Amino acid sequence: MCAKHRRKDPPSGLFDGYAPDGAIDELFEAEGTPHPAMERVVALLQQLDRSDFKQRQRLADATFRRGGVTFSVYSDRRGIEKTFPFDLIPRLIAAADWARLERGLVQRATALNRFLEDVYGEQEILEAGKIPRALVERCSGYVPEVRGLARPHGVSVHVAGIDLLRREDGEFVVLEDNLRVPSGVSYVLENRSVMKRLFPLIFQLARVETVDDYAVRLRDALLSVSPVDGTETNVAVLTPGIYNSAYFEHSFLARQMGCLLVEGRDLFVHDDRVWVKTTRGPVQVHVIYRRVDDLFLDPGMFREDSVLGVRGLMQAYAKGHVTIANAVGNGVADDKAMYPYVPDMVRFYLGEEPLLGQVPTFRCAEPDDRAFVLKHLEELVVKEVAGAGGYGMCVGPTATKAQLKAMAKQLATHPEDYIAQPVVEFSTCPTLSSRGVAPRRVDLRPYVVTGRSTWVLPGGLTRVALKAGSYVVNSSQGGGSKDTWVLKEQA
Repeated sequence: MCAKHRRKDPPSGLFDGYAPDGAIDELFEAEGTPHPAMERVVALLQQLDRSDFKQRQRLADATFRRGGVTFSVYSDRRGIEKTFPFDLIPRLIAAADWARLERGLVQRATALNRFLEDVYGEQEILEAGKIPRALVERCSGYVPEVRGLARPHGVSVHVAGIDLLRREDGEFVVLEDNLRVPSGVSYVLENRSVMKRLFPLIFQLARVETVDDYAVRLRDALLSVSPVDGTETNVAVLTPGIYNSAYFEHSFLARQMGCLLVEGRDLFVHDDRVWVKTTRGPVQVHVIYRRVDDLFLDPGMFREDSVLGVRGLMQAYAKGHVTIANAVGNGVADDKAMYPYVPDMVRFYLGEEPLLGQVPTFRCAEPDDRAFVLKHLEELVVKEVAGAGGYGMCVGPTATKAQLKAMAKQLATHPEDYIAQPVVEFSTCPTLSSRGVAPRRVDLRPYVVTGRSTWVLPGGLTRVALKAGSYVVNSSQGGGSKDTWVLKEQA
């Protein structure tokens, strides 16, 4: 068919024909009318012609390809380097909702920092019987080698990525905490940059909270926990190297913060201090924002075969000559078996009731919980306590009989490795699909930055399940992302 006779999509508003599918929707009420707080911005988006919008989506995709905004999937035989899928329809959060959520995130991050300082110190919460000692000691993320080492300024979690869902009643609940080396914030910043270029007028009229100062906030937080005066501090981002799945983010953040990007081979320890090799000679490093897992950080203390870390690093840390962010051993606090106890941490350390809810959780190591899970396996989501990225998970309602049988066998032989939760319905958000704009499930990962004080990036990473009916939002399994717009209060 020649170009002049090729059929074109008829002009139409972006949301024409869109209807939520029964789950709570981020932009629209059940009958398809915008939520009151979203009306003004939805009206701005609705003015976009759908065919023009598809063209802008193609421009966004090309921008990410040219800019190398990628992640890696090691298990994909077609090649590990992929462009991170991005959907141009933003996810909106009302100012009042964000204000409540922000308070809850600060509270949770504060309690988790207190727990980590305590569990590697006096262990008062264990002595009080609020958390079983055996649970902590057998946790794969617990690092007994660092017990008794001071945590500079009481901060262990300098950057937290806390995954949330919006319940059917409209409230956000915590799905899991990411406290080791949480990733994804570079996509938040890149997504915003692309949206501002493609929709400058709408973005200006929508009055959205900025995310542009994240790198400054992170750098300030790292400087505030330095062992020396902030004006003398050298900060380095420690990366495993170019083949790591999140290398784009490591280089992006180092560039944005104006600090060094280093690999383990670039560093050495002398006189219990960490130095980086430069063309001008050795320069001392005072803060390391590490994106290397605990067991690879120091072959002298942990894995002897590691070539990613720095021999002697932990000795320099113990002497107080370098700050490691995030701290070593944080995995004990974001292990999924520890998740049910976070509300108790809030009460124990802060004397407050938790502001954020959680998903009911069954610990399969407990006989009664395990019996219930085995009886109701088809109705529950079973997760590995140390799992990540959506791997090692069995979603009962969509699992095959063979998968359910295999999971039952795992629960019988290694129950301590699993927890189970009821299926929680995700909220949906309008998303561009091959058949037009359709509802797709989303979650939210806000980023909480802590130094001498705590700050929450407005919005965070909205991950979206691009496949119809899917609950899996992880990029490694076919998910994508959206820009998250926290709307300012109306003037």
